[in-house]
Amino acid sequence: MDPLEIEDTSDWLGCPTELETCRQFLRMAENEIQELNVQLRKAREDIFGLVQMHADVSKERDQLRLQAARLHGENSELSGQVRSLLIVSDQREHLFRENQRLLKEKRDQQ
Repeated sequence: MDPLEIEDTSDWLGCPTELETCRQFLRMAENEIQELNVQLRKAREDIFGLVQMHADVSKERDQLRLQAARLHGENSELSGQVRSLLIVSDQREHLFRENQRLLKEKRDQQ
């Protein structure tokens, strides 16, 4: 017998025939395909969930950016008002001191 020749075992007791071997391989392949389809479906659901999460987070980010821009604008406006009030307060102090000085001069002249 040639060592490279495959021995025919189809007539051995308990050994599967070539057809039985093919059927077993086909069942294994079908099971693997079914499992891969389940995994693919799960992966698609996960991807859809991630896309939805990304969309939600992007929407929230955009809203926060708008809110931050609005708050920045309000802050700038309030800062301008505070500067104006400080200028008015300084002017009031200056006028009060000037008024006190003039009152003192008037008293001193009398």
